[in-house]
Amino acid sequence: MNLEVIESDTIIKGLFNSERKMSEEIQPPEKEKQALKPVMSQVRNIGIMAHIDAGKTTISERILFYTGVNYKVGEVHRGNATMDWMVQEQERGITITSAATSCSWNKFKINLIDTPGHVDFTAEVERSLRVLDGAVAVFCSVGGVQPQSETVWRQAQKYRVPIIAFVNKMDRVGADFDHVVDEIKSKLGAAAIPIQIPIGSEEDFAGVIDVIKNKAYYFEGEHGIDVVEDEVPVEFLDVTQSAYNYIIECVAESDEKIMEYYLMNDKPSIGTLTNALRRCVISGSVVPVLCGSAFKNKGVQNLLDSVTDFLPSPIDIKEIQGWDVKSGKKITRTNGEGQPFSALAFKVMTDPYVGKLIFFRVYSGFLKTGMKIFNPRTRKTERIGRILKMHANSREEIQCVQSGDIAATVALKNITTGDTLCDINKQIILESMNFPDPVVSMAIEPKTVAERDKLYTALHNLSDEDPTFQTRVDTETGQTIISGMGELHLEILRDRLFREFKVSANCGAPEVAYRETITKVSEADGKFVRQTGGKGQYGHVIIRISPKGRGEGLTIENLVKGGNIPGEFIKPVENGLKEAAMTGVLAGYPVIDLHIDILDGSYHAVDSSEIAFRLAASIAFKEAVTKAGLVLLEPIMKLEIHSPEDNMGDVIGDVSSRRGYIIEVETVSNFAAIRANIPLSELFGYTTALRSLTRGRASNSMEPSHFELVPEAIRKKILES
Repeated sequence: MNLEVIESDTIIKGLFNSERKMSEEIQPPEKEKQALKPVMSQVRNIGIMAHIDAGKTTISERILFYTGVNYKVGEVHRGNATMDWMVQEQERGITITSAATSCSWNKFKINLIDTPGHVDFTAEVERSLRVLDGAVAVFCSVGGVQPQSETVWRQAQKYRVPIIAFVNKMDRVGADFDHVVDEIKSKLGAAAIPIQIPIGSEEDFAGVIDVIKNKAYYFEGEHGIDVVEDEVPVEFLDVTQSAYNYIIECVAESDEKIMEYYLMNDKPSIGTLTNALRRCVISGSVVPVLCGSAFKNKGVQNLLDSVTDFLPSPIDIKEIQGWDVKSGKKITRTNGEGQPFSALAFKVMTDPYVGKLIFFRVYSGFLKTGMKIFNPRTRKTERIGRILKMHANSREEIQCVQSGDIAATVALKNITTGDTLCDINKQIILESMNFPDPVVSMAIEPKTVAERDKLYTALHNLSDEDPTFQTRVDTETGQTIISGMGELHLEILRDRLFREFKVSANCGAPEVAYRETITKVSEADGKFVRQTGGKGQYGHVIIRISPKGRGEGLTIENLVKGGNIPGEFIKPVENGLKEAAMTGVLAGYPVIDLHIDILDGSYHAVDSSEIAFRLAASIAFKEAVTKAGLVLLEPIMKLEIHSPEDNMGDVIGDVSSRRGYIIEVETVSNFAAIRANIPLSELFGYTTALRSLTRGRASNSMEPSHFELVPEAIRKKILES
């Protein structure tokens, strides 16, 4: 397309020089900086994020086709999508793991990550957004802002990732562009600005109008490869002008240059307005909204233009903040080869051919094969053997990566998601990422003794890949317990065990991860004394526990005075309290949301030891919580159901029968959006039941919400089991 490409040099000089100050001792040579600018300014690291079935992977496939990476169009429903390369993805028609690839568009390099839309795989979205500079949020023209849309939006806001929105499926029955824009404003609190207008909708959807350029675009030829520019149809002139005025008003609020034009009632040039809008997008003050139909090959090329026009390059982001490994003080890095090397490992994947793949984003400096890198977490140095450029599950070996690049390497030891990789002489720890705790568990055991080691190796590899997948051994039953984010999550992992790792195992029914907590304040005295003829064991701890608000976690404060418990034994006491809280008292579930004060104690000059104080603390904890009114909590899920109005009564009745309560019911285009809170224990197999209830017409999605008290009748059953 012969569309205007923004010259980033002009923008950078006026906007970001003040944010890229660095000390003289690490300032790269001027020639080197000038050499980097044109390359890095034309790089875009973006992610495609959305609710499940909004069309993320279809958009990614069209991008790969139009940029020339693929010679044919991959389709999700046919199971031949490049980005959905896993067997499980192809069978189910959903994205399970984030896939990375690179492509070129109008001299711009785009590093693209296609993320999952199902809440069970939200960790994939989290770690992708942590290393991306911009994102495309995809919305269904009928469904609008759906539950997972809100989740991924919050994740993007958390990492301050600039966003452009794309309203997909404009060809579907019930498509309503204006309604989706209104929902983005009301539900997400975003300053959504339509920079495109659809020409028609549903079966009459023909193309899009670029409001800024005041041109209409139609997509002809095989797979819509020919983009035809034309004048705006007469019937759309008024709405296009209104949309243009709205853009000017919104941008003027955040940009002084456009404010001058607005006050003088003057019209800025296309380039001036585009540059101003780009500045607003990067600052997060506005969200441009585009539209199209990826499946019908309409609007994707314009989306690519907007990615290069509005989303930031690596040099547009603020200085990268981290912490000095030795002093713990905040330090910064800026882009450029003249800077010390720093990168973040954001994904670990086991490849059957090359072993463990470590995906990383370079923030400063460069990395070449043969270089040594330092891992601050393990405090070990490793040599880089191979650097790989990834295209979904295929690999291309390269020799060097620079600031702003996303690549992978192999053969590094003890690297986990969130680890910093840096220069051994200029050590830094970059901000990592946090993941939600798993909520569903099941027991797993090998079918034969011979496969035991094979199973544990496979489970270890899977937990390395997925931070939300955890394994543990129940100390009381000896069972191996695996935990994940939902039924589908565990089903996929179990399937991978059988197919990829060739492990035969028996799995028990999923179990709910309950929690325990207290309802009142109590004190307890814990003493551990053992005398065996020689040196004995002595530890004595007095504690007070008090309840906290839901979700506030466990906190411990040392109030011991006068040295009744020596300082070297305080840490063992805290460890003993934490260990006791993890194993629980009432039913063996972790005790949460309480504060512990270590009040007093005593010690023996000869017999006291760390193990004695740890055990004394555990004894005190169990006695204290027993007196503090222990109760059981269960995880509550936020459920959204999209059902035909005809079935709404049956669906609501079913929700009530599952101990759920309705929060909101909204009717859109003869469909009811029912939002409810339901205990997780009542939702196993719910999707199948819902489809049966509505003859396959309803869909649902869920995400963890909070913990609530378990009713007495259910509590008795849980304790009995």
